[in-house]
Amino acid sequence: MATAQYPDGASGTTGLATRVGALRQAAGLPEAEPRSLLDAALIELDAAVTALDRSRDRDADEPAPAVQDGRSADRRLLQAIFQQVPVALFLLGRDGTVRRANTAAATLVGATPGYATGRLFASLAEPASRAAVRSQLAAVLRTGESHLLTCGLYGPAGVVPCELAMGTVNVRGDDDRLLIVATPQVTQAPEASRATSRAGTPARSPARSGMQAKPSGAAKPAQSAKPAQPARSRPARSRPGAEGDPAADVAKVIASMTQRIDVVTAVNRLLLENVAASEGQLVQRFGRLLADQVATWVIIDLTQSGKLLRHTVAGPDEEDSASRAQAVMTVHPPSLSVPAQVAESGSSRLIAHPDDEQVLGVADDGKPLLLLLGGASVLCTPIAAAGVGYGTLTMVRNTACGTFGLADVGLAEEAGEQLARTITVQRAMRKRSDVAEALQGSLLPRELKPIPGVEVAAAHIPPTRGKEVGGDFYDVYPTPDGWGIAIGDVCGKGQDAAAVTAAARHAIRVLAHWNTDPAEVLRSANEIMLAEAFGGRFVTAGAAHLHWRDGTLRVTLGSAGHPGPVLVMQDGRTQLLEGGGVPLGIFTDGEAEVRELELRPGDILFFCTDGLTGAKSADHGYFGERLADALAGLAGHPPADVVATMQHTLMDFCDGVLLDDVTMLAMRVGAGP
Repeated sequence: MATAQYPDGASGTTGLATRVGALRQAAGLPEAEPRSLLDAALIELDAAVTALDRSRDRDADEPAPAVQDGRSADRRLLQAIFQQVPVALFLLGRDGTVRRANTAAATLVGATPGYATGRLFASLAEPASRAAVRSQLAAVLRTGESHLLTCGLYGPAGVVPCELAMGTVNVRGDDDRLLIVATPQVTQAPEASRATSRAGTPARSPARSGMQAKPSGAAKPAQSAKPAQPARSRPARSRPGAEGDPAADVAKVIASMTQRIDVVTAVNRLLLENVAASEGQLVQRFGRLLADQVATWVIIDLTQSGKLLRHTVAGPDEEDSASRAQAVMTVHPPSLSVPAQVAESGSSRLIAHPDDEQVLGVADDGKPLLLLLGGASVLCTPIAAAGVGYGTLTMVRNTACGTFGLADVGLAEEAGEQLARTITVQRAMRKRSDVAEALQGSLLPRELKPIPGVEVAAAHIPPTRGKEVGGDFYDVYPTPDGWGIAIGDVCGKGQDAAAVTAAARHAIRVLAHWNTDPAEVLRSANEIMLAEAFGGRFVTAGAAHLHWRDGTLRVTLGSAGHPGPVLVMQDGRTQLLEGGGVPLGIFTDGEAEVRELELRPGDILFFCTDGLTGAKSADHGYFGERLADALAGLAGHPPADVVATMQHTLMDFCDGVLLDDVTMLAMRVGAGP
């Protein structure tokens, strides 16, 4: 078998392997010159291509099996040499797809050797340089001339500035291939950098190589934009596979794990602290946290009425972030976008180096959202828990932050699941609250039935702290020979308390329709409450029966553990009437306290719940202590004014902080019918 001879006496694939090993050792020396090593590596690659061509020619002659075995061993050796060359080599098809990448190339992008295979080489470059990479590759194919391009390749460690030498490789019997040699740029002093930087310098042509350089007609290399600056001060992650101190590598792994634990802890704390907040606020704060800690941009899409709609976009604290976020907010995920596909499949998608710039959709002006955000790596995961999906969580990193990895997928899925569980709890709470509010709304009449010769006004004030529905109620209703007024308060809050409120209010109303005695009405209501067994909840209630006799309004008051009303006479005198009695739903023999009054024209009877009398000021005083004085100044005023003034006075007294709901009802006697 004829082989090429070399000055050092080594020949064939054996000598090639020896020289490649020597180059690898030289590359590890501190004083190594990258450019000279690159030239030498290209010469050896040229020798490997020549040997492969000769091997194919001999295969056509159908050699003996023993010879075929030897040539197969040569091919395996050549493949091993390609993998072990100490410079990054990418072999591309005519469409720009990576066909092979050696170990040095895989290390450069922080991945396994097979990761780049099948991907467009342009997707491995920083976004700002992709257009230049495509143009330069097309020029190499069109002209056959080699080109140099300064471009950043990126991986988990962020952007690595490289000088790309692009050329064609001619293999007999096959289409031309593209070969890219990527040399990381060495940081130089400013003077040296200026001296060695020559725009338009063509790549050197190794002897007899398929990389054909024609300096006289070579186009000037495209200059890439400067690498994007980090969106935050978070340090770039270490690149997997990089050689270094084992102890330092362990320390980096521990630091990375600690950071992820910290992020999970921060997510859980945020969700717990905001479980009572609105869903919109919760999702926005969640996205803001992840944008600060994990990604450059975070996009959250939620499903509404079967459609995936954009909800939140959070990005870096930069001058133009608001305008970019607004542009993304106006575009809902299209059907072929990554968020839509993840929402449909329920499975996460990691795109460390996106080939398709439209993976997130296109803005109104036609610009891909990925480019608009400066994104270089995308991770999308469903927001789902217990088989229920609420939308998708999409995270985007720029090149300075490095690519997403499998550990980031686990972190994103954990965060998405926790958000889904919190949304489940929130919506269940909101549903219960809506039911309770609707129920309480039915207990607080929108309009009070008119009583002949009497003006009536009422108001209900919900608590300012806490969102649970209270148990207050009031009612005005006709009786067999007059009119009735009821007011009460259920022990506890929430939907269960509202259900007890409904039972008490309707029981009193129905019983009063047949009986004019408030004591009998309350006694029968107590029996109903005990029979229903409302989990130990009790009700304080007051019931009054009003009827006109000889031009005088006669009032019979019944109290079942409820605060008594305040009588405000026309001359300004006030009288706090005692309530008394036993609350409903406690004892079978509970009795109501009864009192009879005769009211004159201009007199005011003011009813309220204990939320009013128990309201506290900043110095821990109770509003009940000044209730009579506050009402004395309202003698003779219309009931609507009395209620409005008392509400304003109450809020001033407690500085706007109410821990319990408040109900008040005022009636003023006029001329008899």
